[in-house]
Amino acid sequence: MAFRPSASSVVLRAAVAILFSSGIATAEPLGPGVSVRGWTILSNSEPDAIAVIGAAKAYNINHLELSHEIVMDLREIRDTKRQALVGRLVDAAHTSGIQQVLLWDHALYDLNYYPAEFRTGPGGTIDLDNPKFWEWFKADYRALLDLAPRADGVVLTFIETGARVERQHSAKLPTPQDKLAAVVNAVSDIVIGERKLTLYARTFSYTHEEYRNIAGAIAKFTRPEVRLAMKEVPHDFFLTHPNDFFAGTIARPTLIEFDTGAEYNGQGLIANTWPEHMLERAKDLLRRPHVTGYVARTDRYGLTRIIGRPSEINLLALKRATEDPNVTADAVYDEFITARYGRAALPYVKEAFKNAFDIVTSSLYTLGTNTANHSKLDYDPYASSYSRSVSGKWIDPPLVEVRHDVNRRFHYWSDVVNHLAPAWGKVLKGTPLTETPEVIERGWLTPGDLIDATYLEYVRREKAYGVRVAEQSVGAIEKARAHLTDGQYQDLRHYFARTLLTARLHEAVSSAYFGFRVYARGEKFRTLQLMTSVGAALKQIPDLARTIREYPVKPATGGQWNWVEDADEAMRYYDWIVKSGWPKETRGFPNPYAGLTFPLN
Repeated sequence: MAFRPSASSVVLRAAVAILFSSGIATAEPLGPGVSVRGWTILSNSEPDAIAVIGAAKAYNINHLELSHEIVMDLREIRDTKRQALVGRLVDAAHTSGIQQVLLWDHALYDLNYYPAEFRTGPGGTIDLDNPKFWEWFKADYRALLDLAPRADGVVLTFIETGARVERQHSAKLPTPQDKLAAVVNAVSDIVIGERKLTLYARTFSYTHEEYRNIAGAIAKFTRPEVRLAMKEVPHDFFLTHPNDFFAGTIARPTLIEFDTGAEYNGQGLIANTWPEHMLERAKDLLRRPHVTGYVARTDRYGLTRIIGRPSEINLLALKRATEDPNVTADAVYDEFITARYGRAALPYVKEAFKNAFDIVTSSLYTLGTNTANHSKLDYDPYASSYSRSVSGKWIDPPLVEVRHDVNRRFHYWSDVVNHLAPAWGKVLKGTPLTETPEVIERGWLTPGDLIDATYLEYVRREKAYGVRVAEQSVGAIEKARAHLTDGQYQDLRHYFARTLLTARLHEAVSSAYFGFRVYARGEKFRTLQLMTSVGAALKQIPDLARTIREYPVKPATGGQWNWVEDADEAMRYYDWIVKSGWPKETRGFPNPYAGLTFPLN
């Protein structure tokens, strides 16, 4: 991702000067027995990063990770602007009392990063049996660490990286586990053995097989000082995923990574206030054997930091979970809202905040599976919603209880995916379903498009529920108005108004999209009820798109999800369904309803 130069405003200079007023302070890295309370900054917006660092003391933060737009791969630190930003943020964090500041890395990098003299294996792969490669690799790592001399260590993602090491050539390293461990061991020789810094090996997996590879690799780590970092969930940060079953099962200090930045769940631009959910996860994960603490993401790129915004409440929930095993969500709501908005506003703001989880899980999710592309409106052609992102991958048996006015238990695959996925989304070859071939083998998916009036009604009920609950939150903020400052009221009013518009857009587009697919199945499916509901939804889409585009107070920008662009996505569906006809192909797969339009008039 292109680096965005840091701001050089007077305000920023003053903030940095205050942090540095006592001189650059270096701190001892955290000992292995110290409880870790950490945050991760993803955005390279320096004013926002300084604001996060400035807030850390109140949360007793002793661990900070700089990642993604700041430094995703350690090689990026060769960029002089990025290098300077990293240096300033490391110094600012140390000066503010954060003991441990770590930089992210992913190894191996893209294959062409490594000199051609080492890419002599089959198909131009790296020959891992060449000792000179490892000499070069370690020398390169030393040079990279030299560019951030005051950082306290590295968080290394060693699986699912650019040039996947398990795909490189070796006769001496016979298994994927051996190859993965070889990379971590080489890095640990430098980070731990030579530099006496901290190293976290960060796990990531798409499948159960990859988890087995990870476990096997960790067993081959040669240095006991290597610590582990694991996500709160098995794969990506979905609210419907179970807690990570792997965390705490290995006898190494383990850090749990929480996504309070809501990557798939609104990115802080809409209502993301759910301490109940945070506490439920934390009270399990943080009390497991070998777990030494947590690290929470504080943004999702750009200007989306949650510090100073309503979803900061999730950070408070994590803090309180580490202090009091019996803390309740009500206590977190009461503390945060009273401190931020005053006691008189508490009952109303609390009512609004408490709806957030249900709004998001009935708007950005459909019948228990996430149907948003990193929070973006994208029912089709985003394939992961019907394969890779399905929580049923990690639940046995793969069942889900859906409330939201549906009140039904579904099988994730034979019910939800089988009916919601378009025909091309249920093809094994060429889609993320290759990660779960057992779904096909067990006969849980039937070829072709199976969406029908019954499942369309489930979808419509759930989306209508999301709108109704969002309306309740907007109404609660109106009741709070007399007890808020104008600034507080305006901030909350727009926050929940955008949430309501998002819910309404998903309601209209899902009804139009899934309803159109029912229509496309033929005459016997084209009931009066179907024609009426699809037509009504299609007529709502242009008005909703216009309202979003013209909304007077846009949310933070620069993040992964551009809220306003959902209006364009909605109109894409409208044009396909009403004007141009559905595309002939999606991702190279022919569509059974290619060229078909819906007779809106």
